[in-house]
Amino acid sequence: MRRAVAPPRRRIHAVILAGGAGERFWPASRAAVPKFFLSVDGGPSLLEATVARAERFAGEVWVVCGREHARSVMEITGIARRRVIIEPQRRNTGPAAASAAVRIAAEDPDAVLAVLPADHRIPDARAFTRAMRRAAPAADAAEVLVTVGVAPTRPETGYGYIRVGPPAGGVFKDLHQVARFVEKPAAARARRFLRGGGHLWNAGIFVWRAATFLEEVEAHAPEIHRALAPVRRSPRGRAAAAALERAYRRAPSLPVDVAVLERSRRVWVVPADFHWSDVGTWQSLAEELGVGPGTTRVLGGDVIEHEASGNLVWGDGVRTIALVGVEDLAVIDTGDALLVSAIDRSPEVKRVVERLKSRKRDQLV
Repeated sequence: MRRAVAPPRRRIHAVILAGGAGERFWPASRAAVPKFFLSVDGGPSLLEATVARAERFAGEVWVVCGREHARSVMEITGIARRRVIIEPQRRNTGPAAASAAVRIAAEDPDAVLAVLPADHRIPDARAFTRAMRRAAPAADAAEVLVTVGVAPTRPETGYGYIRVGPPAGGVFKDLHQVARFVEKPAAARARRFLRGGGHLWNAGIFVWRAATFLEEVEAHAPEIHRALAPVRRSPRGRAAAAALERAYRRAPSLPVDVAVLERSRRVWVVPADFHWSDVGTWQSLAEELGVGPGTTRVLGGDVIEHEASGNLVWGDGVRTIALVGVEDLAVIDTGDALLVSAIDRSPEVKRVVERLKSRKRDQLV
C-alpha cells in the first residue's frame, strides 16, 4: 500500500445495492416489494432517500437490482437504464459489488466507487456527504478499501463490528486502519465492546477505487474473480447481459465483507459522525422512531388506543386497528397478513417467513 498526499479528485460513482429480501421486515417487505421500496417514517422510500444522498457527492449513480425490480427502480428513481445493473439471480453483495466494479471500470478506469445499501436510514445527508468526501481521497491516494464505522449505542448482537487499529497517518489522520472484523458477537462480548470502546459497528458502506477492489477480489476471492471472466470480456453492449448471466451461474453467494474485506490487509475505516440505522427489524425501526413507555408511533392506518402505549403500528388504512391494554407490541397490518409481536421478539419474524415458504404460501412472501 502506498501513502500519498490527496490526489486530484476522481469521478465518484455511487453504487446502490438493492438486492436484499428484507425478510425480518415481513409482512410489509415481500419479494415483490422489498424493504427498500418502503417509507419507514412518512417520507420518501428508503431507496429514494439513498439516491438523494448519493446525488449530493457522486457524479454518477448506479443501482444493482434483480430483474423483477428493475422497472420499478427506474420509475421511482429516474435513473437511466444504462445505469441499472440487473442481476440474473441473487448472489449476495460480493458478486454484486464486484460485477459493478468491472462494469464501471470499463467506462472509467480511474473510478472511485461508493457502495451503499439501498435500505438504510441516515437522516443527516449533509454529515453523510462529509464522510464520503473524507473517504474518497483516502481510497484513491492510498489504494485502500475504506469502510464506514458507526459508534455503537447499545450492545447490539445483530451487527458486525470493526476493531479500530492505529491512525492511518499523513493527511488522512482522521481515518484508521482496521485491526479486524468481528461477526455478530454474543451479548456478553457486545457489552464488552460497548464498555471498552475501540469497536465500531460495520455499516456496510464502502468506498474504494474500482481497480483496487478488483485487485483484492482476485487475491482473496478467486472464485468470484474467475466467475466474472465473461463480464470482463463483455462488460458493455448487447453481450453484457448474457455475460453477467454466465458469471452468476458460477459465482458463489458471499457477502463482500466475508469474501474480501475480512481477508484484506488494505482496509481503513472512517468513523461516522452521523446517525445510522439499517432498520433491519421492526424492533430497530421502533427504536429509530422513539417508541417506548408512553409513546406509540402509527405509520398509516386508523388506530384507536385505550390504556395502551409503547406500540409500533403499521396499518394499511382499510380497517381500524384497536389496541386495548397492551404495550410493547409491533402490530403490522398489510391487508392480506397481520403480524402481532412483542417488539423485542420481532426479529424472529424471519421464522414465520420460513414456515410460509415451506407451506408454499408464496403469495405472502
